[in-house]
Amino acid sequence: MFDFLFKRATETSAVPQAPAAGHEQDASAAAAAGRRDEQTQRAAALNGNEAAAVALILESEFAGVRLSAAEHVLSPPALEQVLLAVRNTDRRVAKLMQGRLDAIRYQQTELQKAQVCLDQAQRLLQDEKLTPNQVAELDRQWLLVANPGAVVDDYTGARAALARRLETQVTLQRTIIDAMAAVRKLPQAGLPAEEALQALERHAAAQSDYQNAPEHNALPRHLLSDFAQAVEQARAALTAPVKPAPAPAPEAAPAAAAKPAVAADASADPAGATAPEAAADAAASVKPAKQPKQPPKEADKKFLETLDAMETALEQGQLHIAAEHDKWLRDHKTRLSPAQTDHLNHVRAELKRLGDWARWGGNVSREELVKAVEELPAQKLPMSELAKKVGSMRDRWKSLDAVSGHAPKALWERFDAACTSAYAPAAAHFKQLADERHNNAAKAQALITETEAMTEAAANGADLKNVAAAGQRLRQMWTRLGTIDRKDKRKLDQAFDRALAHMLAPLSDQRKIEAAKREQLIAEAEALQPSDRHTLDKLRHLQERWQEQAKLLPLERKVEQALWQRFRAACDAIFAKRKESAQAADHERKAHLHAREAICKELEDATFSGEDKAQLAAIAKALKDAATAWNAGGTVPRAAEARINQRYHNAVGKVQAQADAIKRRAGAAQANALRDKLRLCQALESALASNGDAIDAADWQAKWAALPSLGNDYERALQGRFNAALAAADGKRGDYAAELERNRGKLLDEILRLEIVAGVDSGAEFARERLKMQVEVLQSSLKSGQKPQSASAAYLQLCAMPALADARTASRIEQLFRRIGASERA
Repeated sequence: MFDFLFKRATETSAVPQAPAAGHEQDASAAAAAGRRDEQTQRAAALNGNEAAAVALILESEFAGVRLSAAEHVLSPPALEQVLLAVRNTDRRVAKLMQGRLDAIRYQQTELQKAQVCLDQAQRLLQDEKLTPNQVAELDRQWLLVANPGAVVDDYTGARAALARRLETQVTLQRTIIDAMAAVRKLPQAGLPAEEALQALERHAAAQSDYQNAPEHNALPRHLLSDFAQAVEQARAALTAPVKPAPAPAPEAAPAAAAKPAVAADASADPAGATAPEAAADAAASVKPAKQPKQPPKEADKKFLETLDAMETALEQGQLHIAAEHDKWLRDHKTRLSPAQTDHLNHVRAELKRLGDWARWGGNVSREELVKAVEELPAQKLPMSELAKKVGSMRDRWKSLDAVSGHAPKALWERFDAACTSAYAPAAAHFKQLADERHNNAAKAQALITETEAMTEAAANGADLKNVAAAGQRLRQMWTRLGTIDRKDKRKLDQAFDRALAHMLAPLSDQRKIEAAKREQLIAEAEALQPSDRHTLDKLRHLQERWQEQAKLLPLERKVEQALWQRFRAACDAIFAKRKESAQAADHERKAHLHAREAICKELEDATFSGEDKAQLAAIAKALKDAATAWNAGGTVPRAAEARINQRYHNAVGKVQAQADAIKRRAGAAQANALRDKLRLCQALESALASNGDAIDAADWQAKWAALPSLGNDYERALQGRFNAALAAADGKRGDYAAELERNRGKLLDEILRLEIVAGVDSGAEFARERLKMQVEVLQSSLKSGQKPQSASAAYLQLCAMPALADARTASRIEQLFRRIGASERA
């Protein structure tokens, strides 16, 4: 697009023509125009014919025709031929030829690098021991290839194959490591011996697969041997008899743990990343030693390094640096080879070309810079950013002067005016900030004056609490003043600090006194005894005193905070100790609760065997022991007190119910024996009064002996009655029978009296007698004023009274016995 820079006003031959006059000049111009048209047509008809294009370039006298024909020259030999022919005559064609030659050489170099990488990849594919660092080095070499050309497809396939091999290695290594870990865990897995051995044999069978795997040669050293050793150790542990394992030696444990760690470390990167990443990581950790470069033999090393630096600067567009390198090269000449000389000339030609461009581009850049500065006001940037922008624009202008030379005066004046206009809002803003700093300095001086006035008031006996508040207020106002000029800031700070120190001097002395009072409160709090019942009241009083003193005069924040932390720590220590005591008491109450629960459990699970008398004695002892242990125990938690008491009462009731049941059984047996003996006495008396056969005393005595003994007053009464009847059977049977008959009425009266006392129905036939008897009983009790005889005592007399009784009378006696006996048992 910049071809117009290299075109001349009129296209003429490279060889200057001698001037001619008149018609000779016109004829020469017409002939030249004809040749140009004919050669232009030939150039248009080339259509890729390189040989014809070279011939046309070599014979043409017109630069445009040569340039058109040069577009069809592509092969390196033809390019070199044309370059040698036109190097000193046609700059544009020479530059085009040189550029194409450089591009071809660069492409060939890159293609050679790509082919080297492809060959390396193919060699790695054939290598049995492929390692990630080799692939990583291959990747680094491939990154240096900018234009691989047609080799890229072959290399991509080879690289994918390498990635698959690395992935296969990672998979195989991880599989072996996991299998080895599983084998080592088998003896401690708790599986049945047969099942564990079967699992071990499966792992042992897989060992041959690991050894025959395609990538087994790339496994870490000793991994397969460690796996085999782990299999043998697991087999020995599973087949050995069970016995306590000896403690491992101190040196053996780290050594045993080191082997799996080495294997795990060797597979850490491949297992956690893709194959290329693992290769890169491994290669980064293991770098091959670089072979030292041999110093150049054909030229000075420093000269060549400077030439390379100059070429690098040109590639990066740093013309001033490249120019400095070129100046150094011109000052330090040395003998170069033809290739190095050509390279130096090419670099210098490029420097000249870029310098010409820089001079033209510098003005273009300045025009753009002026335009950018003129657009700054419309961007509404913050003032600080606007100032930075304008400053950076001026810096860029200066840098363009250094690179592209000085600018025209008119352009500079335009740029300077634009910068001044764009910077005007920032200048006004900064002026406003300066005014604010001056105002802040005036406010600071006013605060210093106010502080000095407060100092006089404090010296005249002002309230120190107000002085403290004023000091805090003045300090806060000082911190919120805003920015002040640096030259005034330090002086004002010192003046304010001196005035504030003078004002707070009385306050500082009083605060020392108050701090001593707080120290006294802390000492009193630390001297309190946590176990004292009045400690909490004293501590509460100390806290109230602390609050009162804090309200009277607050100390400095740091001092107040430190003292308060100490006082609070003393209070917390007391509460902590009381809490510990409470926890100990709670633990003791829980222990008492457990003891009482054990007592309840013992009563609930108590069983008694043996005779009734032995069971009653055992029950009485168990209840007595439980009551003694219960009363000896301490207090229990209040929440469980009602529950455990209820449980104890229920357990005692259960045991007592067993005793009551035993007593009821014994009472029932006694009642049956009493009834049977009473019936036997009544039967014997009826036999005596019947005037029948003789009485067999031995038979009646045997019947009496067959009945169980009552063992109480009833036994003695009935025994006497029975013995009296047997004694009367021997000689005084008639008299005794008469006595029995006489006692019949008395017996009926006593029965009726007992029925009245016991509340038993006497029947309809005895209603009148019962009413009469009730009146008599009531009158006798009212006259005597004595307590009437108990029903059981009256019944005992009834049982001891010998008298004849019919079936109805016997039934009434048994009914009385059931009522009176039931009340006694209750």
